[in-house]
Amino acid sequence: MAGSDRLSQLKAFDNTKAGVKGLVDAGITAVPPIFHHPPDPHAAAPAGAVTIPVVDLAHDDRAGLVAQVRAAAESIGFFHVVNHGVPGELLDETLASVRRFHEAPAEARRPYYTRDPSARRVRYQSNFDLFQSPAANWRDTLYLELPAVAEEIPPPCRAAVPEYARQARELGRRLLGLLSEALDLDAGYLEKDAGCLDGGEGVAMTCHYYPPCPEPEKTLGTTRHSDPSFLTVLLQDGVGGLQVLVGGSSWVDVPPLPGALVVNVGDLLQLVSNDRFRSVEHRVVAMSPAAGARVSVACFFRPTGDAVSTRTYGPIAATTPRYRSVTVAEFLGYYRDKGLDGRSALGHFSLQL
Repeated sequence: MAGSDRLSQLKAFDNTKAGVKGLVDAGITAVPPIFHHPPDPHAAAPAGAVTIPVVDLAHDDRAGLVAQVRAAAESIGFFHVVNHGVPGELLDETLASVRRFHEAPAEARRPYYTRDPSARRVRYQSNFDLFQSPAANWRDTLYLELPAVAEEIPPPCRAAVPEYARQARELGRRLLGLLSEALDLDAGYLEKDAGCLDGGEGVAMTCHYYPPCPEPEKTLGTTRHSDPSFLTVLLQDGVGGLQVLVGGSSWVDVPPLPGALVVNVGDLLQLVSNDRFRSVEHRVVAMSPAAGARVSVACFFRPTGDAVSTRTYGPIAATTPRYRSVTVAEFLGYYRDKGLDGRSALGHFSLQL
């Protein structure tokens, strides 16, 4: 597609302020070219070849629990957590409230639509990197930077989502304690000494909605990427579609487990651990009409407020650091400008030749 034609189609799509859900509601039967992705060179792993670890946080053997977290963080970079303390009813209502927002009429969603990340703390859009990425993704997103004034949050989400964010943040603290000990450091090191949660009580959330796609083989729900965070906690519904690139060679499903949350190491934690922990690329395949729409809620744990631009982060106690120090603002700026193009942002900050 000629560059000018592609740009005009991107602008036309963006100007609807109705997202991919608007295309589906209009009865689209073919995926527009702006969403076409080239075939992925990596095959799916055989069923059962690799399994995502499950960590039971109710385990009373602290050393054993730390060992489980260490093994997962050093290898696949992903694990499920169960008995995490967040009530199942709250998980269900959070997913339901996000679904209600995304499935409301376009007129109810449009007031929140913006591409300016500084415009408001709660915003709706489709593809943050729409004009940068090689191909658009088949998903829409409600972004929330919490805490936010209640009136800024869409009515369907005002009760459950902030409460889920609060409890997820407490879980994040527990997980950072385990990860600190997995690095042979004091439990409070990553949160306090390393400043992984500097800046107050904020949480960055993305509430994704993946509408059913008429031609799922032609596009993706989310392009392969790794997360610009220290840690990510993901709540997903029962539809499935999340996959992790294991060993850089094959895609492994991250199946939904009732009541569980998915945890993954982010780029910034790989950086400060000097590659000891792995921020692994992952993606979401497009949903078929038979599968129906998918909903997920990701909480990204990283500094907020003034700490974003004032504190630098680098490898901890590394005799041979593999990355240069960087502020979160610089890392996020590069990540957003680059878009989801299939390349890790970590390479930009590497000191390795």
